[in-house]
Amino acid sequence: MDREELRLAGSGGQGIILATVILAEAAVMAGRHAAQSQSYGPEARGGACKAEVVVSAAPIGFPKVQHPTFLMALTQSALEKYGKDLPEGCLVLMDDSLSRPDFLDPAHTVSLPILKTAREQVGKAFTANIVAVAAVNRLLHIVPDEALERAVLLHIPKGTEALNRAALRAGEALMDSRKEQEA
Repeated sequence: MDREELRLAGSGGQGIILATVILAEAAVMAGRHAAQSQSYGPEARGGACKAEVVVSAAPIGFPKVQHPTFLMALTQSALEKYGKDLPEGCLVLMDDSLSRPDFLDPAHTVSLPILKTAREQVGKAFTANIVAVAAVNRLLHIVPDEALERAVLLHIPKGTEALNRAALRAGEALMDSRKEQEA
């Protein structure tokens, strides 16, 4: 991959912004170029939230996503809002609790139980962003797993390392099991 333009969306409080910060940090650690940006509604928690990261092998001239190659949505409203008018071939990852809108190409849509995995397998709903980051990285092969883990550990509260490592492993396992089912 020479250049990926990733857009992650959900609601405020889901850790969407942190997820893109972690992806950007991991990319830089892996020797790539990255630029991260975000926007959210006036409500800090519960309002619409979108964050983006551009990852490239070459220097990045414009830091905003212009032609998304990837969209991840954790809420139905985010999927409806940001899933429209995507470039042809844009890959969409959505939580499996969401309904795929008719305007999304099923061939370019992946559905995974990100929120359920965080809640039931990891044991904490607030780890959904870390579960998602691991799944996104496994799906797109952005950076080595070790770089992603180092970036996560830089951005989490002390004392939550084991929990966040468990969330990373759970996200990786989600994507690995999906690939096994496809084979």
